Amino acid sequence: MPLPDEYLHYPHRRHAMDHERYRWSNLFERQPVTWPDGAHVALWVTVVSEFFPLNQEGKPFKAPGGMVTAYPDFRHYSSRDYGNRVGIFRLFRLFKQLGIKASVAMNAAVAERYPVLAREVVANGYEIICHGYDMDTIHHSGMSEADERAIIRKSKNIISDITGVAPQGWLSPASAESFLTPDLVQEEGFSYLCDWANDDMPYAFQTRQGSIWAMPYSEEISDRQIIFGYHHTEAQFAEQVKDQFDTLFTESKQYGGRILSLVLYPYISGLPYRIHAVEEALRYIVQRPGVWSALGSDIIAHLRR
Repeated sequence: MPLPDEYLHYPHRRHAMDHERYRWSNLFERQPVTWPDGAHVALWVTVVSEFFPLNQEGKPFKAPGGMVTAYPDFRHYSSRDYGNRVGIFRLFRLFKQLGIKASVAMNAAVAERYPVLAREVVANGYEIICHGYDMDTIHHSGMSEADERAIIRKSKNIISDITGVAPQGWLSPASAESFLTPDLVQEEGFSYLCDWANDDMPYAFQTRQGSIWAMPYSEEISDRQIIFGYHHTEAQFAEQVKDQFDTLFTESKQYGGRILSLVLYPYISGLPYRIHAVEEALRYIVQRPGVWSALGSDIIAHLRR
């Protein structure tokens, strides 16, 4: 049977996206970005500090890195705990040696359980990106707007009350969102969002009450993806980070400033036999001229200016 005329009617058919969140854009045709002091690449290191409940429900799905074996899964629970009590401080020591700033994507439950860790982040001159409440509180379209807003507000307030600093960035647990998450995050006062992995540079992301910055948070080049996901070696991880930097640095000479987003999980890279790979990659980057070590909030503040 013939198709009805309305079947082929598509109001968004155009050289653009099929939604109004952001405009379609070719990275290599945009106005070049200039970083402070003429830097070519902004180095944005994000350490992910998560809490996985031992009795997680896993609804609507289990977040990556969660419990695997039957309850009580002490093996994986204690491994994740190692990251927050040992591995993360090993990373902080390395950052201090190399003069690197770090953003820390932290579950509010981590700040509740380890307030000394949350305060250490701020004392080091770093920033906390609010990573939701915990890794068993997943944002999804089955939530009511009121319930989701309450979780976002609660998470932000916990971190603000413990550290005395309101987080500017938001990263949803497992990067999972409902259709309203960006709107609610913007309305709760956050400046940037890390859930949309579709660019190499920040861009304006539209919400119902205005815009928020979408940051190029790159899980693809994270230690968890490369070492745990792809089963590559630590040496291959360091090599891939350096390759990422080399390409971005080369592009920056023609197309303007770039961002190297490096995501590290302390229960992975904070282990003694892996920290050398992180050091190798970071030392390679910071020894090159024209590298600006920046927090996510530093990058947003510079773009606003």
